[in-house]
Amino acid sequence: MLKVAIVGCGKIADDHASQIKRIAGCEIVGVCDAEPLMARQFHERFRVRRYFSDLQELLREARPDVVHVCTPPQSHFEIAKLCMEASCHVYVEKPFALCLDEARTLIALAIGKGLKITAGHDDQFRHAARRMRALVQDGFLGTGPVHMESYYCYELGESGYAKVLLGDKHHWARKLPGKLLHNIISHGIARIAEFLTGDSPQVIACGFTSPALKSRGESEIIDELRVIVCDEERATAYFTFSSQMRPALHQFRIYGEKNGLILDQDQETLIRLRGKRYVSYAEKFIPPISFARQYLGNLRTNLRTFLASDFHMKSGMKYLIESFYKSVVEGTPVPIPYREILLTARIMDAIFEQLDVPHSLVHAPFQPSMTSVLIK
Repeated sequence: MLKVAIVGCGKIADDHASQIKRIAGCEIVGVCDAEPLMARQFHERFRVRRYFSDLQELLREARPDVVHVCTPPQSHFEIAKLCMEASCHVYVEKPFALCLDEARTLIALAIGKGLKITAGHDDQFRHAARRMRALVQDGFLGTGPVHMESYYCYELGESGYAKVLLGDKHHWARKLPGKLLHNIISHGIARIAEFLTGDSPQVIACGFTSPALKSRGESEIIDELRVIVCDEERATAYFTFSSQMRPALHQFRIYGEKNGLILDQDQETLIRLRGKRYVSYAEKFIPPISFARQYLGNLRTNLRTFLASDFHMKSGMKYLIESFYKSVVEGTPVPIPYREILLTARIMDAIFEQLDVPHSLVHAPFQPSMTSVLIK
């Protein structure tokens, strides 16, 4: 039985606990939060064996095999490091770390101690995303990607997390070097990093506060971001983050020299794009029929998955966690190669450097005040 612990008992921790409980062969043996009431309510709702407000006490007494780090990003590095020093494998929520230097240190520590570590890029493991990956690996695009487009939108409405963020000038997300972007964009950047072949891409970024946010008196949060990425092999990518464009897309497009693919995360659909054009007027009639058939095929696939009780919103998280646990128990490769985690961090560093984020904040290890409460 794999013993699992969760550190941080906020909203995302609920998702982790729900998916862990769907997986056979593991048990949540402890939870920890700097606020004892948060840890206690989590312990009661999910029927976890024990709860703690001191991380070292959790590690010493619960002795977990795997720890899920679900705290604000400022504390990811210190908590993950401490857990690995206690010989625990670690699943770190996104963003994996605040900067490339932190990411390198954590991965080097995991390798040096013979442990496994992964990042919470669960969107890459939804059903349609896995079908897309299989097609790319089977050579559907050709030899590799020529161009990619990643869209990750975020609606800043009048409720939920966004309302709290905009209304609280001391919200933890505002203390991140890249603020809102730092907490969100790794999902969309990681999709690009997965298919880039080079390790040192060129990055050009432009970000600004939208007129809509300015009209609400907001001046420090960047909610519109456009990025161009070009790797050494001359594969290119565009990344778009927006709180204002409609529809609010969560979409990934990838094109090769033979064919292309469109992944729509919201609709859970994958569409194949034929590389060759049809002759004459056939181009006007056959593609619409092909697209209609593909959408119906996606509908049938989604219905079958729904009837099999595997079409929940966090199915990607379940698959990622389950795959990570398998890598721990059976010694198989981690579900997200370390190269992709590092490349995601490298691209994010390059973006924030161009958005006037102080260099020292991006590259220096961050010392969060909450760590002193969790780690006594």
